[in-house]
Amino acid sequence: MVAGGTRGAGRGIAVELGAAGACVYVTGRSSHGRPSPMGRPETIEETAALVTEAGGEGIPVRVDHTVPAEVEALFARVAAERHGRLDLLVNDIWGGDPLTEWGTPFWEQDLAKALHLLELAVHTHLITSHFGVPLLVARKRGLVVELTDGDGDGFRGSLFYDLAKASVIRLAVGQAAELRPHGVAAVALTPGFMRSEAVLDHFGVTEANWRDGVAEDRHFAASETPRYVGRAVAALAADPDVMARSGRTLSSWNLAREYGFTDVDGSRPDWGAWFRTEVVPAGEGSPDLLAAPGEA
Repeated sequence: MVAGGTRGAGRGIAVELGAAGACVYVTGRSSHGRPSPMGRPETIEETAALVTEAGGEGIPVRVDHTVPAEVEALFARVAAERHGRLDLLVNDIWGGDPLTEWGTPFWEQDLAKALHLLELAVHTHLITSHFGVPLLVARKRGLVVELTDGDGDGFRGSLFYDLAKASVIRLAVGQAAELRPHGVAAVALTPGFMRSEAVLDHFGVTEANWRDGVAEDRHFAASETPRYVGRAVAALAADPDVMARSGRTLSSWNLAREYGFTDVDGSRPDWGAWFRTEVVPAGEGSPDLLAAPGEA
């Protein structure tokens, strides 16, 4: 299950799981003829088709993860169709881009928008795990992956955004503690500077000519595709010793080195190294936060 699999990291994860031969339920609010408030063209149906094309089985299900009844029905369907089997739950629900305010003190921000951001980015993860985790517990095995932004404790530049991403990390820590006796692992995972559909649009480039965006932002040179973090999830899901990582905050670049995978072009982007040597010395980031500006 990739909750929030419409675009970005969610799509990259779903496709890489498909390439590994998995049946992937792809959920989100953006469906053919029923766009979400994000205003993006990508849909869950497109992601599911890419999963199938990659070699797996993609199943799109339109779900608003802020609505408990819809999430409960989703997992009831999975349990019925898969005889109770769920091996992996990926919480990548976000939707906070249009709600995040940068460069404005939190007390001057629109409180209604800020609280809605937390509903979309944190409450949805809680609701999804509440109904999905019992399927993992029943089988005494499985993995929960919480997608976040950054693997450190530094400030992410906007209080409500920071609170959302830090909360997701604590969700992984808490779930890991309570799931350990049941043989189920939970981790937080961050990509680096990710070339999501929205990020490519922001730079006015495509994946084919993405390097043209480096002229606008030199840090874009260290960016990665959404498939990179997808390969990280696939590697974690296939690791028989994944319990040893439970409760930790992991990154695409470190897992690439540890598991030996590369990005789709054969490269191995290392946002952590770039952040330490290029971002922090330039005074553009806190040394105790390896923030991932393209996660959204």
